[in-house]
Amino acid sequence: MTPPPARWILHADMDAFFASVEQRDHPELRGRPVIVGATSARGVVAAASYEARRYGVHSAMPGFRAHALCPQGVFLPSDIAHYAAVSAEIHAVFARFTPLIEPVALDEAFLDITGSVGLFGGPGALAHQLKQAVLKQTELRVSVGLAPNKLVAKIACSLGKPDGLRIVHPHDVERLLADLPVRRLWGVGPVLGEQLDALGIRTCGELAAYPAEELGRVLGERAAELRDFARGTDSRPVEPDREPKSYGEENTFETDVRARDTVTAVITAHAEAVARRVRRDGYRGRTVTVKVKLGRARGQRVSRGDGGVSEPDYPLLTRSRTLRQATDDDARIREVAIALWDAAAIEEPIRLLGVSLSGLEPAASRQLPLFPDKKERLGAALDAIQDRFGRDAIGRAVATPHKITHGRQKKRGES
Repeated sequence: MTPPPARWILHADMDAFFASVEQRDHPELRGRPVIVGATSARGVVAAASYEARRYGVHSAMPGFRAHALCPQGVFLPSDIAHYAAVSAEIHAVFARFTPLIEPVALDEAFLDITGSVGLFGGPGALAHQLKQAVLKQTELRVSVGLAPNKLVAKIACSLGKPDGLRIVHPHDVERLLADLPVRRLWGVGPVLGEQLDALGIRTCGELAAYPAEELGRVLGERAAELRDFARGTDSRPVEPDREPKSYGEENTFETDVRARDTVTAVITAHAEAVARRVRRDGYRGRTVTVKVKLGRARGQRVSRGDGGVSEPDYPLLTRSRTLRQATDDDARIREVAIALWDAAAIEEPIRLLGVSLSGLEPAASRQLPLFPDKKERLGAALDAIQDRFGRDAIGRAVATPHKITHGRQKKRGES
């Protein structure tokens, strides 16, 4: 009996994507430390060129820290629409090699190339041709990791950066992982990392060898999956059409906010954006959640990946309500979110506010009402006007209008 073909997963990650696009488009920036994002007092670094990384700047770093480390850096605002257009070009290149593409963000994706390797002379030859095709099409460089599964492919890609191509064959998986920090594994954040450290587990090899029963007593249901990951076992498929779990909008204020008019204006803007996106994708949701980060820090926390630097720890609060009927109506989402805010009775200033909708179901699956709600037709009409004339063309009247600022990723349901 012929054995099944080896599974090959490719992880592609553009090198310093946003910053590289800016350097490509503006040759005078080449060779200079370019930092995208962090242009305001509370901004966050979206991307840093490799010249900026030599000063310790990295993505997700607070802007004040980036300015302190690299005062001579060129700080640029994010242009998500442009980066999304370039990303679409890159994904069109990926599609030449396989239709099985799972986007992770604008700058990275997983590709299942198992069925394609024979057409391109093997996995290594395919990866090399993909890198060259992206470079020719966009003048940008992409790092690639090849392995039998998503976990190891992503790790291999990160180990090969920048402009890398690293292949991990099945018989090399455990050897590659053995000495790597356990924090490299999916789902191991600061809290879980500290739990593992307390058990004397610092590397993937140590985790793989740790007694299963004892690990289970400490970590519960997560123990088995973590041990599998530490051994390089990952059966998750590449999912080209992953179903969304939630839609959300949030923003960090330039200065702390406490005025109710401002809060309700922001909730209104977020509710409208969330509703527009779920309608565009054909969903409704049952659970409305409000996310709030308080403005007064309670101690310090160590920033992961920032050399152990301490940063203020701002408490994060969430409040949710599940509706009897799913909705895609911004007025309903707004109404519930404002009620959640009022019930929370937060008296101190806040620095971040978000609204999300989860518990999703396809809008087409619901039973059509005998007498349709006029609000449903209103939402579709507003979407059509904004699609044609821009998002600022029409909106709900509020005392203090608020504009949504875009983050690092192009979100589901955005045109």
